Amino acid sequence: MRPTLTHIALHVPELQPCVDFYREFCGMQVIHERAGKGSKIVWMAEPGKEHQFIFVIMPGGTDRDLAADDYSHFGFAVDSREAVDAIAQRAATAGCLVWASRDEPYPVGYYCGLRDPAGNYVEFSYGQPLGPGSEAMPIP
Repeated sequence: MRPTLTHIALHVPELQPCVDFYREFCGMQVIHERAGKGSKIVWMAEPGKEHQFIFVIMPGGTDRDLAADDYSHFGFAVDSREAVDAIAQRAATAGCLVWASRDEPYPVGYYCGLRDPAGNYVEFSYGQPLGPGSEAMPIP
């Protein structure tokens, strides 16, 4: 059996703001909570993906403090350029937009970037050969 990526575990400075961010901007849901790491550990997943891939969020981390030109990020696909723009607008209002909506050559597509409360960058993209509906798209 080959290994399968199932989760990413994040230590964050403050737990609840990160849970709220991933719920509000990414549509993730809390699927499990338990005591640990000084307060609690939270598992979050996209609806319907609870057995495929989750974020494990734990308190006790430090702010990532990424530079504006650091493109380390978590990537989420959305279904249109308008959805990217809507997220960017909400993020600008919330003060967490780091990359305004922009168009890059294939396979990057149209995207924006947000900063979560722990300092991680989160990309929302349309037109990449990844995510729902992309199976018919070639990967160069």
